[in-house]
Amino acid sequence: MSMTSEVPQPTEDAERAPRRSAVRSLLRLRPYLRPVRARLGTAAVVAVVASCLSLVIPLALKWIVDGPVADRDPSGVWLGGGMLLLLGFAEAGLFGLRRWLVARPLARIEADMRRDLYRHLQRLPVSFHDRWPSGQLLSRATTDLMLLRMFMAFPMMFLLVNGVTIVVGCVILFVQQWTLGLVLLAPIVPIVALCSVFEHRYAVAARASQDQIGDLTTIVEEGVLGIRIIKGFGQHRAQERAFRALSRRVRGTELRKAGLLGWLWGLITTLPELAIAAALVLGTVQVADGVLSAGTLVAFLSTALALRWPVESIGFLLAISNDSATATDRLFEVLDAPVPEDTPALSSGSAGPPGPAAAAGSTATAGSTAAARPAGDGPRLDRARALDGARATDDGLRLDGVGFRYPDAPPHAPAVLHEVHLHVRSGETMALVGATGSGKTTLTTLIPRLQEPTAGRITLDGADVAALPRETVRALVAVAFEEATLFSATAGENVLMGGADAAEEDLARALEVAQAGFVHDLPQGARTQVGEQGLSLSGGQRQRLALARAVVGRPRFLVLDDPLSALDVHTEALVEAALREVLASTTALVVAHRPSTVLLADRVALLSGGRIAAVGTHQELLHGNAEYASLMSGHDSHDSHEGGVRR
Repeated sequence: MSMTSEVPQPTEDAERAPRRSAVRSLLRLRPYLRPVRARLGTAAVVAVVASCLSLVIPLALKWIVDGPVADRDPSGVWLGGGMLLLLGFAEAGLFGLRRWLVARPLARIEADMRRDLYRHLQRLPVSFHDRWPSGQLLSRATTDLMLLRMFMAFPMMFLLVNGVTIVVGCVILFVQQWTLGLVLLAPIVPIVALCSVFEHRYAVAARASQDQIGDLTTIVEEGVLGIRIIKGFGQHRAQERAFRALSRRVRGTELRKAGLLGWLWGLITTLPELAIAAALVLGTVQVADGVLSAGTLVAFLSTALALRWPVESIGFLLAISNDSATATDRLFEVLDAPVPEDTPALSSGSAGPPGPAAAAGSTATAGSTAAARPAGDGPRLDRARALDGARATDDGLRLDGVGFRYPDAPPHAPAVLHEVHLHVRSGETMALVGATGSGKTTLTTLIPRLQEPTAGRITLDGADVAALPRETVRALVAVAFEEATLFSATAGENVLMGGADAAEEDLARALEVAQAGFVHDLPQGARTQVGEQGLSLSGGQRQRLALARAVVGRPRFLVLDDPLSALDVHTEALVEAALREVLASTTALVVAHRPSTVLLADRVALLSGGRIAAVGTHQELLHGNAEYASLMSGHDSHDSHEGGVRR
């Protein structure tokens, strides 16, 4: 059993895809490099000077051999040795300075990229997160960013440093003996051709490897979070098999990468060695013929040997550069994902009627600012101020002809919601009832703009939510979903997420409404860490904390998706009694599956076939609508003819 989901992989047809430019990919990092370019440029200059110092050493050797050694002058040999020692110390010191110069800016760049990635993930719509496995996103935020930091610390700089070193070294070789220099340059053409072939093949393998690591991360994450299900159903062996199979794929891809790098590195090492051997034979003959001095030959061969690492490192540097280019592509796949545009205020070009609605749009923005300030002796967060201007003609929550289709739904599949018309009056509580899979949860995600309707409009006291900033909408609308999600924080912090300026008294009130008094019995009370996903708590306790989070900010509108499903009968009755006071002062839409929850509402709406089939009181629908009566009696007969995919 594998619990992973699939995300479209850009490398599935990579072998047939046109070659992508690693340079073009890496150039997208320029905005992050620009603020620290002066320090990185200084580090590059220091590294070039340090590398070129290694080419001065052969010249010192030439002077020693042709001078003090040939003249049998011991004092000159000691002087030459001292020069070599100073050059070695200078080279080491400069490389140490380079390391110091790049450490801080590279740490800053990695932190900036991680911050931007996380911030962008928070702004992306829910539909994006529905399509992407979390492991793919985690691998981009960890492994890929680590690769990019490694690239900027070493290959990015040493491709320049080694390139300059090779050019300076070749000039020195030609100045010393141009015929031997031509021999050493002979392998350049085959090396360039090999690198060109290697780059494309390695890029394909690198992309496949990093995508597979993302899938592997997903399996590990789901295996940890779903450990209770895996153990409960005895599926640990199946999960191990799935993990082992993907691990083998990753190993095979990594071996393919290692094989490509091995072949390239072997050839890049062998060809220059053959050229050096040929130059040694030819140089020895020239020394024997008196054409070349022994010191010049020593200096020539020492320079050639000093150039071995810059040449041989080409394969290694190209490999890391291709890995980094792939990591850059994967990073910007997320950063390039479009964030839905947000309208700062209702404008003349926005949907919705003029007049009161426009006034609502303007007052909503002002109200969101005012809501952040204490309001005398009244409630700290008076959300109603944002929309008071429109209540005279159009109040409460309205859905006018709302439709919704998931972006990834098959073309022939019917819409989840279509032509939904519903009016929840100001201060009213409306229960939303429907068969399993009828689209109730989907409808509740449209109100706070977690999803955007594909047709129709939703208004809050006359203001079109599509014309309000999402920040304003979510300050006005509080939500509690059936699946209670908690974070690795304290119980109090989890609750206070629902109110930006909520205080301790608001926390106490919210815990009382949700009947979450168990918090006070925790080891450190509200300051007790609840653990990842709140797994240290029971399902009912998590659901009560989620409900407390929804009511702590005294919201103007409240959307509850079956918030009492995990509670026992006694606790449910206590929560309902306390919740009535909250519902009396807010406009609420409550998804309900049980009669006890329905009785909290003033009216009930029946969702069937993606439409609102009936609206009335509980008693009216119970006696006048067979489908509603069937649902309340526990016979979910309507499932058999529900069309489309409901969520």
